[in-house]
Amino acid sequence: MNLSSESGTVFIVDDDASFLKSVSRLLRATGYNVLTFDSANKFLEQLVPEMSGCVLADLQMPGMNGLELQEALAKSANPLPVVFLSGRGDIPTTVQAMRRGAEDFLTKLSPKEKLLDAISRALTRGAQERKERGRLEELRGRFDGLTARELEVLEHVMRGELNKQIGDDLGINERTVKLHRTNLTRRLQVRSVAELTRLVEAAGLFTRTPK
Repeated sequence: MNLSSESGTVFIVDDDASFLKSVSRLLRATGYNVLTFDSANKFLEQLVPEMSGCVLADLQMPGMNGLELQEALAKSANPLPVVFLSGRGDIPTTVQAMRRGAEDFLTKLSPKEKLLDAISRALTRGAQERKERGRLEELRGRFDGLTARELEVLEHVMRGELNKQIGDDLGINERTVKLHRTNLTRRLQVRSVAELTRLVEAAGLFTRTPK
C-alpha cells in the first residue's frame, strides 16, 4: 500500500540519528513517503510551497527547537501541520504547542498506533488546508484582475450604496457606475449583489481598499 501519492510526505525532523532511522523505517513500511532531516534549519532550507504532507518533529534540538520550527512554518507560504515527539512529557510545552495548532504531542515511547493515527490526522488536515488555500488563491486571483476604479466601486457596493450615491461619492456619472458594476459581475463571474457579497466574504476581502 502506497499512501504517499494521495496524502503527501511525512517530513521527519530530529537530531537523534538512531530514532530518525527507526521511525522512518516504520513509516515507510506502513506505506508513507518519508524524508528525513537532522535539523530544523535544514528542513526549512528545503521547504517550498509545492511540498505537501506533514512534519513529525522532535521538540528539543540543537539550534532551532521544535516550537521555533512550528512558528517558522506558521509564518511560511506552506504551513504544514506538525506532530511533536518528545523524549519526555512536558505539560506547559504541550499546551503551548497545541495552542499554536500542533496536530498532536506525543512522547517517543508512545505506542506506534498513536503515532500512526496522529500522522494520518495531520496528513488529512494538511490536504484539506492545502485545498482551502488553493480555493482562496483562485478567488483572490479574480479580484487581482480588477482596476483601481472597479475596486473603488466594489467597496461602495459592499456598503449597500445605490448607483447614484456611488457616482456622487466618486465624482462620476451614474451610467459609468453601472458600466463598472457590469464589469465587476462579469470579471468576478457573479450574477447578483448577494452572490458578489458571498464571494468577497469567502475571499476574506472585507477590509480590502483600492489603491
